[in-house]
Amino acid sequence: MKTAVKRLYEGLFLVDSALAASDWDGVLGTIRKFLERAGADIVSLRKWDDRRLAYEVDGKSRGTYILTYFHCEPSRVHGIERDVNLSERVLRVLILRADRMSREDMEKPTPAELHPEGSSMPVTEPSEPEDSVADASAVEAADEEAAASE
Repeated sequence: MKTAVKRLYEGLFLVDSALAASDWDGVLGTIRKFLERAGADIVSLRKWDDRRLAYEVDGKSRGTYILTYFHCEPSRVHGIERDVNLSERVLRVLILRADRMSREDMEKPTPAELHPEGSSMPVTEPSEPEDSVADASAVEAADEEAAASE
């Protein structure tokens, strides 16, 4: 008898911001349907943020990211990705294994929860070159810290 092993995954779904604003429940229902069809057990499903995209995706310049954590058999993840590719409601998805994520990490507030009034991206003025160097070293330090934690 073969036992199914379900692993923890993190899925970041990208949907059109206009669609998310007009039919939020429908968007969440679509994502739930994809996950349930794959036999996934949803741990959490919530809005991550609404952002301007770096480039247009299907003619859309803004997108709403929906972060989800779920337990699923590894062989069924491809089915979720296939459903997204066939969907007209979800633009993209990124699914990663999240076995090392703690419950506390999964429950951290999202940018949308930290800044519910609108865009979570702070508007910044162009900085002086010295600030750029300081920012670059801060980014490098964050990258090293992230690499060390893995």
